[in-house]
Amino acid sequence: MKRSWRNFTLAIKRLFDLAVSVSVLFLLAPLLGLIAFAIKLDDRGPILFVQNRVGKQRRMFRCYKLRTMVIGAETIGDGYTVTADDARITRLGKFLRQWTLDEIPQLVNVVKGDMSIVGPRPWVAEQAQLCSAAQQRRFAMRPGMAGWAWIHGRNQLPFDERIRLDLWYIDNWTLWLDFKILAIAFVHLFRRVGVFVPADINKDLDIKIVNGNRTSNPTR
Repeated sequence: MKRSWRNFTLAIKRLFDLAVSVSVLFLLAPLLGLIAFAIKLDDRGPILFVQNRVGKQRRMFRCYKLRTMVIGAETIGDGYTVTADDARITRLGKFLRQWTLDEIPQLVNVVKGDMSIVGPRPWVAEQAQLCSAAQQRRFAMRPGMAGWAWIHGRNQLPFDERIRLDLWYIDNWTLWLDFKILAIAFVHLFRRVGVFVPADINKDLDIKIVNGNRTSNPTR
């Protein structure tokens, strides 16, 4: 794809992101209010879970999610692996995760320009450091709320497979591909495909991070 045409289509992608994120935030504002009230009612903890993630060109940004796990979950449990029966997930949190409602606040990240509607999922620094030099082009575009790896298994994919699919997306990106991903993601949302991590699927990743004294939990 010629650079001038790619820049033009990337500009369209950004305009699409802004139009969709602002519209959806407006439409879902009442629902977000109800969820926020329910989270407070459930355990009186904070409504949002905010964590530093790696964005485009490896720039760090603060990523927003509705809190679905108990306070201090990052210091207990199984690290990166969050299974369907994880005791750290709150009663309301399991429902929010099943329907991906916990990620609605990331639309604010899209408005701010930290994220896109479609792109590789945002990772914490510990995960990004596990990419080889050749895999760093994964960070050539804004991270997304849904992506090529997301629709091919989401949390059920091994870490290396996620990287492979993310790199394919970067190398083959078009606006048409984004629309295709969105259509499939919409179906997957209702089928609740790949929401939780199968036990031990990321065990090797956890071992690498723990051995490097990096134990933050990106999965809430």
